[in-house]
Amino acid sequence: MRKKWSREAFEKKFGSVEWSQNKNTPEAKEYERMSSQYSTYMEIQNGIPVLRFSCFDPWKDWMGAAFSTRLGGVSEGYLSSMNFGWKQGDDLENVKENYRLFAGAIGVSADDYVFSDQVHDTKVVSVTKEHTAGPELHRKLQGIDGLITADENVVLATSYADCVPLFIVDPKHRIVAASHSGWRGTVGQIGRKTIEMMVQKYGSDPKDMACVIGPSICQQCYEVSEDVVSALSCVYAEDQMRQIAEPGKYQLDLWAACYETLKEAGVPPKSIQVSGVCTCCHKDLLFSHRATAGKRGNLNGFIWKKCS
Repeated sequence: MRKKWSREAFEKKFGSVEWSQNKNTPEAKEYERMSSQYSTYMEIQNGIPVLRFSCFDPWKDWMGAAFSTRLGGVSEGYLSSMNFGWKQGDDLENVKENYRLFAGAIGVSADDYVFSDQVHDTKVVSVTKEHTAGPELHRKLQGIDGLITADENVVLATSYADCVPLFIVDPKHRIVAASHSGWRGTVGQIGRKTIEMMVQKYGSDPKDMACVIGPSICQQCYEVSEDVVSALSCVYAEDQMRQIAEPGKYQLDLWAACYETLKEAGVPPKSIQVSGVCTCCHKDLLFSHRATAGKRGNLNGFIWKKCS
């Protein structure tokens, strides 16, 4: 039976419902100082915890963005309970019901989701109403890790369980985007490629954009092999690599890497929010591949334009 959460019950179990960098100190990394003005906060809608980003609050009248936790759904066992993973061993009807429940919590129709079968690549597409899932929640796209839309009531739905969600908004042209940036996508610069497509297709200017680097694994939890760091060092300059991986160590900071990518693409640093929420540190609240050796469900990010 699905558990409906209240704020009181949530705070009793998990404590604080708001995260911010709060590191405006000389020794803090640049993204920590620049993100100190923002917070990631939680709302409870229809008994379902929903994470929100204050960076996007100024545009609530025309767009929405949300991130799931593992709470409030119908899946069971290690997938308990808000699992959005189609291929994690769950009953597909459970997954569909979770999508429908979350749609109700954030005020959209599940028919309007656009799914992609993410493959840790850097392909980005612009989508319209024709790509939406419909009543049967069909996944119409394959091999796509980045989605952009200018259409109203087209809800970009991307999946995560430690990889980095990148949410991008152009408030001037009213364009929204979401990209899935694991270490391979980060090496492949999917954040930059998403922004470039927004510029080419819609005339967006990166200086007008606001971005969120969403809940994902933090540097302390993310030990990688030498070849991963070597691949990143082929893409980022030496001074950037000092932010991304400590010399002689293989603790990777994907938040710093994605921040550098967005900044190099032309987004003002003050317009980039790093959520500060680690999926691995909060494995009781969020799904984490690293924390569970792959025995987990999927989280989802959602971003959309509202009907005017």
